[in-house]
Amino acid sequence: QVQLEESGGGLVQAGGSLRLSCTASGTIFRIIAMGWYRQAPGKQRELVASINAGGGTNYGDPVKGRFTISRDNAKNMVNLQMNSLKAEVAAVYYCSSQLYTNYAAWDDYWGQGTQVSVPS
Repeated sequence: QVQLEESGGGLVQAGGSLRLSCTASGTIFRIIAMGWYRQAPGKQRELVASINAGGGTNYGDPVKGRFTISRDNAKNMVNLQMNSLKAEVAAVYYCSSQLYTNYAAWDDYWGQGTQVSVPS
């Protein structure tokens, strides 16, 4: 089994910053990529940012230049630094990881989600 534990969500004023962290644990052979998605009420889940084992990153257009994703491979951890927050970023943020549980089997795993609120 694999678990993704998220932390760092909460309420922050517009213009402020927030840092989300996620740690993967359990039966992990090799992590391919980790990332963050978000889902606001009435909207589809969308990519925020992802990072692969080599450090290559991919950002959703709305957050480019304001959010930074980083990864600690030794700790199976991914972080998301969110700066200059606006009300429209409010959503439930989900950690995601694509990983191998053995040399042949891989799958996508999700955390429970953490709420980010930015009062307008």
